[in-house]
Amino acid sequence: MFTTYDLLQILLFLGLLIGLTPVLGSYMYKVFTGGKHIMLPVFGWFERLTYKFIKVNPDEETNWKTYTFGLITFNLIGFIFVFLIQMTQAFLPMNPAHLPNVSWHLAFNTAVSFMTNTNWQSYGGETTLSYFVQMLGLTVQNFVRAATGIAVLLALAKGLSRKTTDKLGNFWADLTRSTLYVLLPLSILFAIFLVGQGVVQNFDSYQTAHTLQGTSQVIPMGPAASQIAIKQLGTNGGGFFNTNSAHPFENPTPLSNLLEMLAILLIPAGLTYTYGKMVGSKRQGWTIFIVMFILLITGLAISLYAEYAANPIFGHLPLMEGKETRFGITNSVIWSTSTSAASNGSVNAMHDSLSPLAGMVAMINLMLGEIIFGGVGAGIYGMVVFIILTVFIAGLMVGRTPEYLGKKVEAFEVTMAILANVITSFVILLFTAWAAVSTLGLSSLNNAGPHGFSEILYTFSSAAGNNGSAFAGLNANTVFYNVLIGLGMLIGRFGVIIPIMAIAGSMAKKKITPPSSGTFQTDNWLFIALLIGVVIIVGGLTYFPALSLGPIVEHLLMNNGITF
Repeated sequence: MFTTYDLLQILLFLGLLIGLTPVLGSYMYKVFTGGKHIMLPVFGWFERLTYKFIKVNPDEETNWKTYTFGLITFNLIGFIFVFLIQMTQAFLPMNPAHLPNVSWHLAFNTAVSFMTNTNWQSYGGETTLSYFVQMLGLTVQNFVRAATGIAVLLALAKGLSRKTTDKLGNFWADLTRSTLYVLLPLSILFAIFLVGQGVVQNFDSYQTAHTLQGTSQVIPMGPAASQIAIKQLGTNGGGFFNTNSAHPFENPTPLSNLLEMLAILLIPAGLTYTYGKMVGSKRQGWTIFIVMFILLITGLAISLYAEYAANPIFGHLPLMEGKETRFGITNSVIWSTSTSAASNGSVNAMHDSLSPLAGMVAMINLMLGEIIFGGVGAGIYGMVVFIILTVFIAGLMVGRTPEYLGKKVEAFEVTMAILANVITSFVILLFTAWAAVSTLGLSSLNNAGPHGFSEILYTFSSAAGNNGSAFAGLNANTVFYNVLIGLGMLIGRFGVIIPIMAIAGSMAKKKITPPSSGTFQTDNWLFIALLIGVVIIVGGLTYFPALSLGPIVEHLLMNNGITF
């Protein structure tokens, strides 16, 4: 049953998230606007060396097309590198387990996954990838792809706050500062903490232990702590080991569990405050934070109710299937809600074993485009899409030209916002339908009926939302799923980034109109209610039919004792 201790854990988690938001947000504002900050003397020399090495002038700003071209080129280089080292890992160093080369379709899927900040894994880390690939491939991608999302947000904030210009900053400077001054120092500190809690960090060969029953068990080793730190802070997700954050070498203690959950949302929450300061109004940042927070706790409450609800089918027992007994139901639900609200994808419990309603909450979080804090940077620029749609709808209702931050929202911005919103639903619904009627898609299912459909629906929701978590009842390591999921991740990432950059470029060229008595405010409780309503209605109208075929009907059948 739900206890006072469970409530205190939730309040502690949420309280830390609220309290640290302005602290980290203020620091990041100084970093991104060129102010003095504590890490400048530590890494300033390396920043200057980076610019010299890549021959870039950080003060030379570019328009949105050049900014986007640099972003896509950089991501493409990362994809090629990660793909090639997987295909040749048997011949590369730091492979004490002598793991073979990765198949082309799995290498493609994994390279796309880490290039798009999705970190979907169709493999078991300790049985598939060498230390070399894990460190130089995946861990590096965790840093620079998270920094890419921050860079897009910075470009958007500049586009909304500047006037009559086509300059959005410098992608290489934004990328470098995000990595050196935000992601790297936080990851170093967090990795040291994780090692202190018992997370492994070594280059040893796998160890063989002899159990009390007289059998042998292979214990995986490796540089895990360094990857765990950035996978959480960069909202990357994935796992060094196959069982992810349920593994005692990734998440050993209740304290590590609390701080890893907090790390998932820490930077996305802080960026709402940074965004507010960059656009000249902290109220705007807090407005976005409040909307995200309300949606988060609503999903958390529904999930907790579903997991703790007495059900005679299960003898009124707690639903502990698929959950790590060290953490229990509450911590599993906080994690499932947080990781699906953010573009993270790490898990400390198997989502395939969640109750239908709790699984549906996680699925809806993905379907909404990861805007409930979301990925670092990605959550806010995804929310701006809904803000543009909200001011447009509000403008239609009162007969006024819609405005946001003193700039008129016109046909081009609305078109781009709709495109960014529709592109994810295109991937989710079309690819799910394809897999659900295809022999290749159905052959990988572990369950029949509505739960089997939910496994497919969740998979492509995770891909399109660049989340990376899975119901885990679907064998995705096939040519069909590796290729299709890879395409879904590509479309879900760049199909949103490119329209967002186009919006930033268009808004930067506009004049700023001073507010008047007739200005529709976007920083009050009325707008918060409208924005939440648009988010829910758009998501509901788009995905309700699919959800009805999956978790909703499964919930109704479960209450009547019917399974497949």
